[in-house]
Amino acid sequence: MTPLRVLLHAPTAEALARARRNAANLHIARPDAEVLIIANAGAVATALATPDATDPLLRLCRNSLAAQGLDNTRELVEVEAAVVTLAELQAEGWTYIRA
Repeated sequence: MTPLRVLLHAPTAEALARARRNAANLHIARPDAEVLIIANAGAVATALATPDATDPLLRLCRNSLAAQGLDNTRELVEVEAAVVTLAELQAEGWTYIRA
């Protein structure tokens, strides 16, 4: 069976909390799955303020950081633009889920 490749999109603080839970649950159910959490808009500030065990899976939108005047002081992985990353990975066969 082909391993799962799942994109969890978190545009709000509440969605980030759901995405983190989803990622943890997915890892338990399917340890071989590839999972990424793409955070943009309101989720970016929350991601910076609330560390989590799923942070290695997290990608912050650089555009959202700039728009909100935030510094990535935690040095989490950034992507140029969430929309571009989501589109490119879906084109590569990743499954999109909005958290």
